[in-house]
Order: sequence, then C-alpha cells, then structure tokens
Amino acid sequence: MSSRDPGRERGRHPAPRPARRRPAQRLFAAVLPPPSAVAELRTAVAPLHALPGAQDLRWTRPEDWHVTLAFYGDVPDEDVRPELEARLGRAAHRTEPFRLRVHGAGHFGGRALWAGAAGGLDALRLLAERADAAGRRSGVPLAEHRRFTPHLTLARSRTGAELRPFTEALAGFEGRGWEAGELSLVRSELPHSGVPGERPRYAVVRAWALGR
Repeated sequence: MSSRDPGRERGRHPAPRPARRRPAQRLFAAVLPPPSAVAELRTAVAPLHALPGAQDLRWTRPEDWHVTLAFYGDVPDEDVRPELEARLGRAAHRTEPFRLRVHGAGHFGGRALWAGAAGGLDALRLLAERADAAGRRSGVPLAEHRRFTPHLTLARSRTGAELRPFTEALAGFEGRGWEAGELSLVRSELPHSGVPGERPRYAVVRAWALGR
C-alpha cells in the first residue's frame, strides 16, 4: 500500500479549500445628526450627569447619537447584504432631503432615556418605512413591525431606573434645525472584553445621499 499522498502525485493537485465566508455583521439603518446638532445636545445633556441616579445609567457617546430607522440584526454578508445595500440606495434616491431638529425628551419605561425629534417627521417616517421594507425584501428576518418613534438614545439602564427627572430636565430643549440629507447603513460591534458597562462601537458601512 503506497504511503504517498495522492494529492501530491505528478499531475495532480490537492482539492482547493472552499472560500471562507465572512461573518455576519450587526447592522441598522439610521439618520445621523450633524456635528453642530450633536454639540448643542451635548451641552444640554451635560447637567443631567449630576442628577441623582445618573451614575447608574450607561450613557451613550455623543459621537454615536443617531435616529434608528430600521434594525436588521446579524446580516449574512455574501447572501443578503448586497441586495440590502441596493434596496437602501433606491430608498434614499426616492426620498428628498428634509429638515429635522432635536426636540424634548422621553423614555421607554425605565430602560432607555432619549431625546426626541421634530420637523419633517412625515418624511422621516417614510424613510423608516422604506428602510424597513428594504430589509424585509432582501430576506432579513426582521421582528414584527412596531410604531416608529424617532429618537436619539442618550442613556440605558439594565435594571430599570426612574427616568422622569431626566426627561423633565431636558423637556424644554429645542435644537436648531438641520437638513437630513443622507441615509446611513451602520455596523454595531458588540464589546468582547467583558468589562462591565462597556458600550458597542458604531461604524458607518455605507451612506447614500437623499434624493439624488
């Protein structure tokens, strides 16, 4: 019985290894506020950090503030993402730019504190519907469609917190208007260090100008 490797015999080569599939990415569609809007909201939020209970909240980074349009979860790169990007591009081109401003505050139970939005909310909701449809038609297994509440998450609580003092402190905030001119596909990278309180990192994967 020969001990030679059949794949190494003259004229023969080992079978090629299958290409490694890139891992799924955790993605969502969003509208990002401009630096000027982030700066004025940051100034308004700063005093909230001195309120009782603020140290128990996980505050989001100002550079990560955004209005989520549709959350896609883990999207297989080769299978779904090209179709998703194509559909998001068409959704952006069909939607004209619109005006927004950060306005007031609210909370989801005791779990999340957020700043609200005002201005062209009809256009924003339409873009959110189109971003949601882009995911569903691309094969992304989205959760049941929920009522869209435009917001920028400012802080979260793992155990539930009394957030009314924070919303009351920010209730009168009225930011200056700005033009929402892009639809962004954003990657969320969950922390792996195990450090308590460490937050996910966000990176824009691709962006499309609205109405062009």
